Amino acid sequence: MSTTTPIQPSRPWRNVRLDTLVRLRWVSIIGQCTAVLVVRYGLNFSFPVWACLSVIALSAWLNIALRVRFRITQRLDPERAAWLLAFDIAELGVLLFLTGGLQNPFAFLFVGPVLISATALPPVLTLRLAGFAMLCATLLAFIHYPLPWDPADPDPLVLPGLYIAGMWLSIFLAMGFLGVQAWLVTEQSRQLTDALTATELVMAREQHLSQLDGLAAAAAHELGTPLSTISLISRELERAIESDSPHADDIRLLREQAARCRDILAKITELSWSGAPFDSMPLSMLIEEVVAPHRNVGVAIGIRLPSGAGAEPVGARNPAILYGLGNLLENAVDFASERVDVFATWSSQSVSVTISDDGPGFSPEIMERIGEPYVTSRHRRRKEDVAEGGGLGLGFFIAKTLLERSGATLSFENRMMPDHGAVVSIQWARSDFEQNPNMAES
Repeated sequence: MSTTTPIQPSRPWRNVRLDTLVRLRWVSIIGQCTAVLVVRYGLNFSFPVWACLSVIALSAWLNIALRVRFRITQRLDPERAAWLLAFDIAELGVLLFLTGGLQNPFAFLFVGPVLISATALPPVLTLRLAGFAMLCATLLAFIHYPLPWDPADPDPLVLPGLYIAGMWLSIFLAMGFLGVQAWLVTEQSRQLTDALTATELVMAREQHLSQLDGLAAAAAHELGTPLSTISLISRELERAIESDSPHADDIRLLREQAARCRDILAKITELSWSGAPFDSMPLSMLIEEVVAPHRNVGVAIGIRLPSGAGAEPVGARNPAILYGLGNLLENAVDFASERVDVFATWSSQSVSVTISDDGPGFSPEIMERIGEPYVTSRHRRRKEDVAEGGGLGLGFFIAKTLLERSGATLSFENRMMPDHGAVVSIQWARSDFEQNPNMAES
């Protein structure tokens, strides 16, 4: 069984759906119209209402044009999405210019397009949008129409410069803090989604290989009868034909090749264990199948099994267990200096497998994060693994996910001093390990 993780999912930024941006802009347009009309006709404050409505109408016109020009389900590339968000920032800047600049409490809406960018676009585009928003905020601190106010009030509100500076700083900090928070949460979710996708692909491949094993055994069984018929007829023909006939050698060759085919099919059927082709195997055989691909790679691998511990557990040939243990063993072989030990124990209640190596061990600062996707636990001993895309922590994540699906619990630790190296323990309830083969694949 190959344990090298062949799947390194790319992690592209999610292209934003045009429909999403259009819907968000319609919500913004409704909110802006409501605010403008309530302030002008509800509170009877004086400001350039028609100029504001014209700017809002421009945004509505753009929405309609986008729906007519493009398929609404189309996904925009990051650059186009960034331009649309930049338009939203510019449109809000013009509205604030007409309604008091940074004195207007709605100035905090500058944060909205930046947050959308942080969750969906590359960081460089988010930084550019944040810079554009702060440029607009800086200009609005000095250049703007008066804040809408009751014209009958003899003492209109005049905010001090210190307050304007505080508003500017608040917008800046909100963009930075909330933008980074949104990016971190979205990035972790994206990594988890990609890693789970890789896990599902690995499981599908392993299950496919397992199904091929079963098909090979079934084919060997089904082909046995026609080959027996061919062998019987060829022997009868060989007896009936004269020895000096020009076809005698052909018939003899036919019988020999039929016998050879039967020998090949017999070897295939012998690969099954105890008459249950490829469905179940004892723990010792499972461990040997996991270890076999890593023999003769420059690292000694020792297998220790208990003696006198009762009947050996027999479990389903579960691709999840095979692949999970294989990934953990491969990792141990990669980092080991000279030796890797695989120690299996069992009782009437539990089954456990421990894999340990004499390498550098796990770094203390990431011990709590082992098993999360894209967390590199140690520096690989083999440089060629870097070229293969290793070291992302995806192997540990896949192994942990697959083994936990089979009912196992995993623990990671380092050897006690003066020894060095990593120790990974996998434990099942015996009932989970020995579950029905037909239920093994999740």
